[in-house]
Amino acid sequence: AEGENSPADMLITVDAGNLWHAAEMGILQPIQSDVLTSNIPAALRDEQGRWYGVSIRARTIVYATDRVKPEELAGYEDLAGPQWNGRLCLRTSKKVYNQSLVASMIVALGAEKAEKVVSGWVNNLAVSPFANDIKVVEAIDAGQCDVGLVNTYYLARMLVDNPDLPVGLFWANQTGEGAAARGTHVNVSGAGITEASMHKENALRLLEWLSGPSAQYDFAHLNQEYPVNDKTAPSELIKQWGSFRADTMPLSEAGRLQGDAIRIMDRQGYR
Repeated sequence: AEGENSPADMLITVDAGNLWHAAEMGILQPIQSDVLTSNIPAALRDEQGRWYGVSIRARTIVYATDRVKPEELAGYEDLAGPQWNGRLCLRTSKKVYNQSLVASMIVALGAEKAEKVVSGWVNNLAVSPFANDIKVVEAIDAGQCDVGLVNTYYLARMLVDNPDLPVGLFWANQTGEGAAARGTHVNVSGAGITEASMHKENALRLLEWLSGPSAQYDFAHLNQEYPVNDKTAPSELIKQWGSFRADTMPLSEAGRLQGDAIRIMDRQGYR
């Protein structure tokens, strides 16, 4: 609503879908920086330079370690199968994280198959969707469900507080052929400089600093996210989960297909 009268020099937000919408609305201006392009992989930034990811989170499968064996798990679409009937917990579809995940399935599987997956998820729900990912993990711990989908940093933070939490992490879509092995869905927190910025040079310095070693260390070790800069190592806890194949879908697709994803979830009664 502020438009060109906005006092903000920078927009920092979660999810590439939000960043894409801000760019398409003309809120963000293109920025070219050798520092940013060196520190941030192309898949994690806007091709026009309007926004840049500054931290990574993967959205993957979590499970009850005392009731589920890792070999029973495979990918997001497999959670729609009959073996998970009454055993699945999800966060609400009203939050952008699952909207972006469904958008990634539209890219990988096509809209029709993605909708069948969402329908299967809804049929397999053990309880109504929760307001946040922490509630999903707590429900698995309490025995309300056996599997769920969460952002990695939520589980990591809970394990810092309770290392004996009987909830494990499984990297989705690592094996098989074609789309089945496309990799785990990843997303970003990111930032861009506003069109209204009156302090563009300082804003650029801040954005470059966010991609550098000091800020990347803090994202990794204080927030339990993955650094976008591969010169920075993840936290010791996250290292224990090992490496994984990430879906290489351009994150701008999460924004472009967000409306389609929301309509699919609405049609299937995923609230």
